[in-house]
Amino acid sequence: MIQQIYPSVAHPYRYELNKDFQFAAAHYIPSEHAGKCSRVHGHTYFVNVTIAGNELDESGFLVNFSMIKKLIHDRFDHSLLNEHTDSFSDADADRFPTTEIVARTIHEIIQAYLDQSENKPTCVQVFLRETPTSYVVYRPLAGGTYGG
Repeated sequence: MIQQIYPSVAHPYRYELNKDFQFAAAHYIPSEHAGKCSRVHGHTYFVNVTIAGNELDESGFLVNFSMIKKLIHDRFDHSLLNEHTDSFSDADADRFPTTEIVARTIHEIIQAYLDQSENKPTCVQVFLRETPTSYVVYRPLAGGTYGG
């Protein structure tokens, strides 16, 4: 079981759901400035996703916990992130699989799924721990702008 205190995000919604999960993946940062990280290496990523909304779905859920894990874990677990060319690119620094961009990408994947649901919850935060001492928090821009 993952036990972690996460930074909380202020939001105006009635419900807040948090889902913790992990996945193991390798990556490299294709930049001369990345030092040792320019070589292929792996991490066990720990993720916390915060989803908020005012309305529950027909099952009484804001969103089904298992779907959040499935969207990310099934896609990235035991893979080389750089090979996910729909999400990452070795040619575009804004799409290198850094922890920051992986967190943003997780948000984009989850939000795209949520946008298709009837109750329209919002992913308000992604916390991504890459190592025991390093993590990133990603939050979409205010006003509903989610892109990077």
